[in-house]
Amino acid sequence: MSTQFRFEPLGFSWVALHPQPKGIIRFIGGAFFGSFPTLSYRYFLQTLFESGYTIVAIPFRFTFQHWSVSLSLLEEQNQVKNLLVEKAKAAGYDSEFYLENSNYFWLGHSLGCKYIALLELLSDKNWLTYLQDCISQEEIDKIRRRLGDNQAIFNQPSLLLAPDISDTESAIPIQSLAHFIDQMGWGVLPSRTQIECMIHRSQLFNITGLISFKSDDIAGNESNKQKGVYWFIQQLKNQNLIHQEIPGKHLEPVGVQIGQFIVDLNPWDKFIEPISKRKLEPVALTFLQQLSERIKSALSPSISASQKKTISKVPVGVSTSKR
Repeated sequence: MSTQFRFEPLGFSWVALHPQPKGIIRFIGGAFFGSFPTLSYRYFLQTLFESGYTIVAIPFRFTFQHWSVSLSLLEEQNQVKNLLVEKAKAAGYDSEFYLENSNYFWLGHSLGCKYIALLELLSDKNWLTYLQDCISQEEIDKIRRRLGDNQAIFNQPSLLLAPDISDTESAIPIQSLAHFIDQMGWGVLPSRTQIECMIHRSQLFNITGLISFKSDDIAGNESNKQKGVYWFIQQLKNQNLIHQEIPGKHLEPVGVQIGQFIVDLNPWDKFIEPISKRKLEPVALTFLQQLSERIKSALSPSISASQKKTISKVPVGVSTSKR
């Protein structure tokens, strides 16, 4: 069986099909770089593939309407799931593997984490309850019509890299212009305040890992109280968040391999780094394994119903967050 790393179009996504996968990773990148994930994140995704994962890289359009993007991604991935089954069967691989929800992981970087968080918020059958406290009824009606009978992330772990849940002011650095855009109703929705409200009121994100970067001035780090990383760590600490902070800036996952170096396509970042100094890939692979073990434990028929309710409180993995 060939294990050559090669992306092929499948629907509107790009897929690198592993012949013997131990998991399927749905990857959503950050703003701009996420529009070209197979190039921008090539080394990172190739490392995951070579470690045994089928990769589904999901491009997305740039817009301030983040609910619309999230729901489009969900619709796309429901279709891609069926296409994966067909593609695996045609290649002589185990197609049944792609039918099991718990074999899928969601992995996001930067803005991509926000889209994943929005999908997870819709996975609870009681999602209307906590959305009503945080966003307008008009927005809820739009979501309900678009969601239909689709079920969002369910029994699928998520790994967040430098999650950025910022709003219009972060996208447009001129404060007066950002305020004007918000007042006209053209700004980022949901806003940071709204998404923090929804996550706070939900009881979700129990199978989540987070990797942050010490020199990240966009999503922040574990000590920057004004940024999204710090908020996530504090919010999810009772859900036994798996977290580790490693050296690097916000664009650490971005880069292509040239010889024994990673070039990250951004001259304002580190630009080039020896592969031998990379920490991200080993930590990400460790977290994916731990998240897989957690979901398998939660779904095990040998575990009682009462134990399954508290599975998110069972210590898994490591955390270097300051609490």
